[in-house]
Amino acid sequence: MRASPSAYPVVETGPGATRQVLSEAPELMVVRFAFEAGAEGLLHSHPHVQSTYCLSGRFRFELSGETFEVAPGDSFTIPSGAVHGCLCLEPGVLIDSFAPRRDDFL
Repeated sequence: MRASPSAYPVVETGPGATRQVLSEAPELMVVRFAFEAGAEGLLHSHPHVQSTYCLSGRFRFELSGETFEVAPGDSFTIPSGAVHGCLCLEPGVLIDSFAPRRDDFL
């Protein structure tokens, strides 16, 4: 099913960070996360498999105790249950896909 991004609200996730669901179905969800420099995605885990694509900016990620940086065009996958988080080094946008859908975002 196709939906307009305006069908979903922009939600503050912390200082300098927002998220907006772009599309969703029970099996899959696509979400846009926007960050100001210095904003954080705090360490967390969830049962969903996550794929992250860096649309813009620069980010330092921690994933299961490993640290790495991503820049525009980079992508990676986060396994179900893995502890992860990020720090925004340069203002940017991440596009995350979750399987199955994250009902807590609706």
